[in-house]
Amino acid sequence: MNSNDKNDLIINLEDITYRYPGSEVVVIDSLNLKLFRGNRIGVIAPNGSGKTTLFNIIMGLVKPGSGKIEIFGKPVNTEKDFEQVRRKIGLLFQDSDDQLFSPTVLEDVAFGPLNLGKSPDQARQVAEETLKKLGLNGFEDRITYKLSGGEKRLVALATILAMKPEVLLLDEPNTGLDENTKIRLVEVLRRLDLSYIVISHENDFLYDTTDSIFTMENGKIVPGEKIHRHKHEHPHETHHHHQHGVGSSITFN
Repeated sequence: MNSNDKNDLIINLEDITYRYPGSEVVVIDSLNLKLFRGNRIGVIAPNGSGKTTLFNIIMGLVKPGSGKIEIFGKPVNTEKDFEQVRRKIGLLFQDSDDQLFSPTVLEDVAFGPLNLGKSPDQARQVAEETLKKLGLNGFEDRITYKLSGGEKRLVALATILAMKPEVLLLDEPNTGLDENTKIRLVEVLRRLDLSYIVISHENDFLYDTTDSIFTMENGKIVPGEKIHRHKHEHPHETHHHHQHGVGSSITFN
């Protein structure tokens, strides 16, 4: 599954640099990042490190000052290019309230499939299936804004998964979650047959959900650890199976 075949290269960022408009501060500095199909990359990044900007660049929400972005083997530059990207890559925001805007959970989760051209019945069906996968059956008619923080995070993830993306970008998905929700989130992520990048500042969460961990420092991504996990391990037994050095399935310059 993890091969360095060029056809399996999903996201390729080369020499990306970004400054906030009107500022001399370099937020992202000649950053290189490759995500291959099947990779699950963790990035340890404190707030203010440019992590959210990095995801926004991949999604085309902000434009880098320089550098090259290729996604699914094609250069992406224009808004039209990025519209295609957003159909295949799902971004989970750090704050669920930025992601949820419909009155009820079902309407929120059905919104994406409707937007992609599904009929109301199909969208409803996809939404119900997705909620069920996340253990949220019975949530359909719940009022979104009255949910707890942990429930909102899972519903926000459901809104993305309902769009059947090929890749996920998860920005601090575990922040502010109680222990039970965190365990559920770990289990959901490990079951998904998707490639993803998770940014977090919690090592344990990254050990439980990713194969390789990098750090983001001074606007660059720096190699960290390759995690060796036995296939049937329980999520919370993984901490002893990592070692330093970067595995062959991920290349950073």
